[in-house]
Amino acid sequence: MPTRPLPTARRLAARAAAVLVTGALAAAVLPPATGAAAPAARPTAYVDPLIGSSNGGNTFPGATLPYGMIAWSPTSTRGDQTSTGAANGYEYGATRLRGLSLTHVNGAGCNPGAAGDIPIMPFVGDVTTSPSADTKDAVYAANFSHDDERAVPGRYTVGLDSGATADLAVSRRAGVADFGFPAGKPASLLFRVSNSLNGSEDAQVEIDAAHRKVTGSVLTGAFCGRRANGGTNNRKSYYRLYFSASFDRAFSTTGTWKDGTLAPGSTAGSGGEGYATGADRAGRGSGGWVGFDTASGTDVHMRIGISYVSQAGAEANLRTEIAPHAGVDDVAAAASRTWDRELNSVRTGGGTEAQRTTFYTALYHSLMQPNVISDTDGRYPGMDGAPHRVERGQGAQYSNFSGWDQYRAQIQLLALLKPEIAGDFAQSLHNFARQNRGVWDRWVHINGATHVMTGDPTAATLATFYAMGVRNFDYEGAYESLARQATFPVDDGLSDAGCPGQCTGQRPNLAQYLESHYAPQDVCHCWGGAAETLEDAVADDALGRWAALLGRDKEAKAFKERGGWWRNVFNARATDGAGTDGYIQARNLDGSWVSPFAPGSELGFAQGTSATYTWMVPQDVQGLAEAMGGRDIAAQRLDGFFHKADGSWSVRGGDSVRYDPTNEPGIHAPWLYNALGQPWKTQATVREILNTVYGTGPRGLPGNDDLGTMSAWYVFSALGLYPQSPGGGAMLLGAPLFPRAVIDRPHGRDVTITAPAADATHAYIDAVTVNGRRSDRSWTDASLLARGGTLAYRLSERANTSWATNPSGLPR
Repeated sequence: MPTRPLPTARRLAARAAAVLVTGALAAAVLPPATGAAAPAARPTAYVDPLIGSSNGGNTFPGATLPYGMIAWSPTSTRGDQTSTGAANGYEYGATRLRGLSLTHVNGAGCNPGAAGDIPIMPFVGDVTTSPSADTKDAVYAANFSHDDERAVPGRYTVGLDSGATADLAVSRRAGVADFGFPAGKPASLLFRVSNSLNGSEDAQVEIDAAHRKVTGSVLTGAFCGRRANGGTNNRKSYYRLYFSASFDRAFSTTGTWKDGTLAPGSTAGSGGEGYATGADRAGRGSGGWVGFDTASGTDVHMRIGISYVSQAGAEANLRTEIAPHAGVDDVAAAASRTWDRELNSVRTGGGTEAQRTTFYTALYHSLMQPNVISDTDGRYPGMDGAPHRVERGQGAQYSNFSGWDQYRAQIQLLALLKPEIAGDFAQSLHNFARQNRGVWDRWVHINGATHVMTGDPTAATLATFYAMGVRNFDYEGAYESLARQATFPVDDGLSDAGCPGQCTGQRPNLAQYLESHYAPQDVCHCWGGAAETLEDAVADDALGRWAALLGRDKEAKAFKERGGWWRNVFNARATDGAGTDGYIQARNLDGSWVSPFAPGSELGFAQGTSATYTWMVPQDVQGLAEAMGGRDIAAQRLDGFFHKADGSWSVRGGDSVRYDPTNEPGIHAPWLYNALGQPWKTQATVREILNTVYGTGPRGLPGNDDLGTMSAWYVFSALGLYPQSPGGGAMLLGAPLFPRAVIDRPHGRDVTITAPAADATHAYIDAVTVNGRRSDRSWTDASLLARGGTLAYRLSERANTSWATNPSGLPR
C-alpha cells in the first residue's frame, strides 16, 4: 500500500497539533482554562514528553504506550559512539543523534543506564566505511533542530539536517515508521544492532532482500554497568532482544559491517561491542544497512516487532498488534486513544494550563512502567535464563523495577489507579524470585537481577499493594517467600561483590543484623550500615503490617518489633556543633559510632546524608519525634531542613544538610509536619515545591525521574494526598492544586476531591469533610481509597494553625 508523503524536515513542526519543543503546548491545542471544574476531554493534549529531558531528569521523548515493551526514541551523541547525551540516550541540549532505538527505561540514574537497543539511523549518503569505525559519530550521525522535532504520547517525529525525516508510532510490542529522504541522494537505513547504551556481548543482523525484511538480535544487559562503585559486577548479559522489520519497498543496496570492516552486498553479520568503556569499546560492533533508490520515490514505510523470546515472537507480536496496512497515522491515533484512557484515571478540573501540563505529563511518566516483557502468547525470558509462560490468571509478565526509588510513591499510585497491573507486576516479581533461588532482587531490569541500591524494597512494595487492596497475585506465597528472605541468611549476604551500590546480598549479613539489631558498618557487606538499617526497618515494618492483615499475628509482632530497630542507629549525642543533637549515624560491630560525624556526611549512607536519612522513619514518626525531644523540637528541626538561617526556602537541592528533591530518601519529609501536629507547614512546603521545583519545559523535573517516582510525587502532592508509610493504605492530606479531581477506581466507587477555592493564593486547609462528615485529622485511613468516597476542602489564604493538631488524632 503506498504511504503518504512525508513533509520536508523544516515543515515537520507544523504538521499537526503537537507539543512545542520548548515544553509548552501550542495554545490552539489546549482546552480553555475554565477556572471551574470541567475536566480535560483529552488529557494527552497536556502531555509534553520533553519535560525532564534536561536537568538530569533522564526521561525520553520517543513513542511508547503505557507499560510498553517498545519505546522508540533517539540515541543522541556528543561525539563518542560509546556514550550518549544522557543516561537514557537523549538530552535536550545534545542535538545530534546516531539512531532511533527501540527500548528505553524512564528516568534511570546510571549513565548510561540500560537498553537503547537496536538504534536505526536514516542516513543520507553513501555507506563507504564501517559505521562502528566512526567512533566520534562524525559521519553516520546527523544534527537536528528542536524546531523539527515533535513528541506526543505514542508518536515521535524528527527532521534531520541531512534532509532525512522519521515519523514513528507504536503499539505495545511493535511499531511503524515513515522515513523520508531527499530526492536524488543516496538513502539508507543503518541497523546498528550492537550499539546498545551499555554495549553488548553479541549481536546479529540478517537481510532478506527477496522478502524486504531485516531481522536480528542483540545480547546485552549491563544495567548500571559503568558505575565506579562496583560497576564491573554488572558488566554482564542477561537478555536478548529480537526484532523483525519489513518494508514496503525493495532494497537498492545491502551490506553489513563488523568492527572496522565493511562488507557491501553482504546480507548477514554479527559481533558485539563488549561492556568496556572508552577506547576499549570504541570501533567495535556490527550492523547492517539497506539502501533505497530515491529516484523512484523518497518515502520508506517500515513495520517492526520486537520480542525478548525469539524472532518468531517478534513477528507474532507485530501481526497481533498492528493491522497489515496500518500507517503511522492509524497507529498513532490508536496510541493516543490508549493514553487518553490511561490518563483519564485522574480527571482534573480547573487549574492553569501550566499546572495541567505538569500534572498530566507527570501522570504520563508515572504510568510508563512497569514494562511488559512477555509476548502476546504469554512467553517471556525468566531470571533463570529459561523461557517461561505467564501464570494462570496473570495478564502479562512485567519488569523494570527500580525498587529503592519506586516503593515510596510510584507503586502506591499504580496500586491506586491500576490495581490489576499492580497485581500482575507483583506476580511477575514473585515469578522472578522463584526462578532466582528465592531471591527478590531490589532492581530488576528485563530478566536480570542487577542488585542496584540498598535495602529490601520488594517487601515494602508488595506489602503496600496488599494493603491497598491488590489481590490478583499469589499473596500468601509471596509473603512467605519475602519473610524467608528477611529471616534466613544465605551465603550471598557475606559477599562484597558489587559493593557499594550493587551488593549481591539482598539482606546483607543477615545473621549479624538479626544479632546486632542494626547493620554494622564494618561488617555489613552493604552500601552503608545506617542506610541499610533504616531501609530494612521500613521493609520489616511493612512485612509486619502485611502479616497482620493475613492473620499471622506472631509474625506480625516480630516484624513490627524489627521495624523499630532504626532506634539502634539514632545517636542522641551526634551533633552538628551548632546546638542540634540527635542524628542517624552508622555503628560498628563493637557498638561504637562511626566517626568522624557530620550531618552533611554520606559516611554510612547511600546517595544521601545523615541530615536527610535522619527523617527516613515514615513508619514511626512519633517515635522519631520522641527521640529528638518531642514533636515541637522535631518540627523546629524540620523547619531548618527546609529553610536557610535567614528563613528563605531551601527546597531545590544542592545543600547537604537540607532537603534534596532530586533523590528519594527524603522526598516524604515535607509531609512529616502532619504527624508533628503542624500540618499547615506541610501545606506551605509542598506548595513551594510544586511551584518552584517542578514545571513545564525540559528542566521541569528536579532530577532523575527514577521510573516515575518523582513524577508520582507530583501527582499525589497536586491532589493533596501522599502515602503515609510503606505497607499501609493511609494517606496524608495536603492542599489540592485543582478545584476538582476525580480518581477513577476500576472496580468501585470513585474518589472525588473538591477544593473550589484552589488557586495560587489559597494554599492552606481551613476545613475538610470526608464523605460528608467534618474531619479534624490530617490523614485518611485505607478505606477511602479502597471503597471510594469524597474529600471536600475549604481552602484559605492563611494558615489554620488549629486544624488537625489534636495529639490524639495525629498520624502515627
